[in-house]
Amino acid sequence: MKISLFVAVAENGVIGAKGTMPWKMSSDLKTFRRLTMGKPLIMGRKTFQSLKGPLDGRDNIVLTGDPYFEAEGISIVNSMADALTLARTLGAARGADEIMVIGGADVFRAALPRADRIYWTEIHATPEGDVYFPEIDLADWQDVSREALPHSEKDTVTATLRVIERR
Repeated sequence: MKISLFVAVAENGVIGAKGTMPWKMSSDLKTFRRLTMGKPLIMGRKTFQSLKGPLDGRDNIVLTGDPYFEAEGISIVNSMADALTLARTLGAARGADEIMVIGGADVFRAALPRADRIYWTEIHATPEGDVYFPEIDLADWQDVSREALPHSEKDTVTATLRVIERR
């Protein structure tokens, strides 16, 4: 089962600001939903808490070191190894061929050495933020596809979805 990261990264490396994304890009959210539906999602506690609740149609696995954290409709694990083991089991039960890692920075950092693919939304902006995507050597990766995402009047930025896979 492939391990894939799904991340939106601004030109300055920012992926978050004050517990949220510092831009609005509805086509990226629609793309995220389409590409993650039916697949297990691995995320950190802060990423989960930035959502309105568990994401429907997907197994939500939350990685946290907080022994007191609880929430309905999710599975809680304490290590990336446990998250991947659970994701493989849940994914196999659903017939999924891919595990989706959706953030935040520490979870991306832990998953990067094991990742096969990254769905990298390039945000064409340089917003202020307090969370950054980990450094990555792009020489280890190759472009598989690249497409401009549709832009609407509700969006605050333009973006390109870049899919890269490990060489």
